[in-house]
Amino acid sequence: MMRAFCLLVMVVLGTASGVAATPSWQEEWERVLAAAKREGQVSVMGPVGTDTRDALTIPFQKALGIRVDYFGSTGGQQATRLAMERRADKYLWDIFIGGTTTGLTSLIPMGAFDPMEPALILSDVKDPKTWRGGGIEFVDPARQMVVMTPTHRVTVVVNTSQLSPKALRSYKDLLDPKWKGKIVIQDPQLAGSSQATFTFFYLHPELGPNYIRALAKQAPLVLRDPAQALQMTSQGKHPIHLGPRDSILMDAIRRGLPLAIVEPNHLKEGSDVSSGAGNAAVFNRPPHPNAAKIFINWLLSRDGQYQYGKALGYVSKRLDVPTDYAEPWRVPQPGAINTYDQKAIDIKDDLVALLQETFGR
Repeated sequence: MMRAFCLLVMVVLGTASGVAATPSWQEEWERVLAAAKREGQVSVMGPVGTDTRDALTIPFQKALGIRVDYFGSTGGQQATRLAMERRADKYLWDIFIGGTTTGLTSLIPMGAFDPMEPALILSDVKDPKTWRGGGIEFVDPARQMVVMTPTHRVTVVVNTSQLSPKALRSYKDLLDPKWKGKIVIQDPQLAGSSQATFTFFYLHPELGPNYIRALAKQAPLVLRDPAQALQMTSQGKHPIHLGPRDSILMDAIRRGLPLAIVEPNHLKEGSDVSSGAGNAAVFNRPPHPNAAKIFINWLLSRDGQYQYGKALGYVSKRLDVPTDYAEPWRVPQPGAINTYDQKAIDIKDDLVALLQETFGR
C-alpha cells in the first residue's frame, strides 16, 4: 500500500524523483484521497475550449480515479449562473477556474469562495520556493483566488491569407484608413479577454483613452460571441481580430485555420501580462469537499500546471514546470502592465464608461 501511495504521489507531483514526504502530509493526503474516492466526482466550472477541458479532466481522472464533472463557459456566464444558483440556495460546484475580473468583480463580492490555503496539502505546493516570486500569488487580500499563469497575452490575431503578422509594428498601425471596417472585436464592455486588451490600451502611457476613441472610429465589428469573432477573422472579411480568447484561439490554430498571432515583441507597445483563465478558487459549501481538495492540489502540482499551461499556451508560476510548449515572448517581462490585478479593476468603471461612449449600442 505504501509503495502504491508513493507512486501515486509521484504522479500527482509530476516527477519520478519526488521530495521525501513528511508523514503528516502523507497521512492527510491518504485520508482526504480515500474520502474523495468515496465522493466519486468533483464539479469544476472552467473556461470554454476543447483543449482546456481535456487538460482539466483526462489527466486528473487517469491519475486519481475521480470523475470530473466539467462545465465550460465564459466569465459572464459563470457569474450569471452562480448568482442564480446561490439565490436559489443551490451549491453545485467545487472548483472555479477562470479570470480575475470575474472573480474580483462578481464571485468574491458574492462570497462564493473559501480561503485557499486550508485546502492545500502537498508539501511542494505549499513550499514558497516552488513558485516564481517566492510564493503562491493571490489576487485578493483574503487569499481566495490563486494566480497560476501570469503571461504576456495575445492582443492581435490576423488572417494569414490577408496579411502577415509582421506587417503590424504598433497598435497605432490599426488606425490606418485601409483597416476601417476590417477589424473585429469581442464586445469589450463584457468581462474577458477583449476587455483586458482595452484595459491595457487604457493604462498604456502611449495609447490611453484617446487611442480607444480613435480605434472606435475605425468602425470595428463588435460581437458578443468570442468564437464568432474569431470565425469572422478566419473567413477573411475582418482580417484583424483584437482581444481573442486564448482557449478558443489556440484550439482554432491547432485545427489549421488561417490565423496567426502578432507576437507582442514585434509591437512597439508590447502587450499586457494577464493570467487569463489561469486562476483558481475553491467554492464554499462544495458538494464534494474532499474531491475539491484533491483537485486543487493536483492543479497546483507540477503535472497539473504543465497540463493546463500547455493547453493555454501560458507560463506557469511554478519554477519546475517546463516552458517548452510556450513561445519565448510569453514569459513576463519586468515593468510590463498587469491587467489581472486590483489596480486594473480599480479603473474598470472609468474604462467601461469610455467603452459605452465609444462602442455602446
